[in-house]
Amino acid sequence: MKKPDIAKHLARESGVTEAEAADRLDQVVHDILANLRSGKSASLPGLGKFQPAEDGKVKFRRQGTRQRG
Repeated sequence: MKKPDIAKHLARESGVTEAEAADRLDQVVHDILANLRSGKSASLPGLGKFQPAEDGKVKFRRQGTRQRG
């Protein structure tokens, strides 16, 4: 799914314009990236959590799954 598709779906579900939904989506992505850059994790309720790894990469742990290691 691409950004316009997500924005369209969000707009229908929340009763806002597609432009406003796209702006909200941009803000969520910005917030996730800001958290990761500062070494913090970022959650997506119902989906999972992005976590910065020691090697500089980003890991995504789906909600309801165990972490191996």
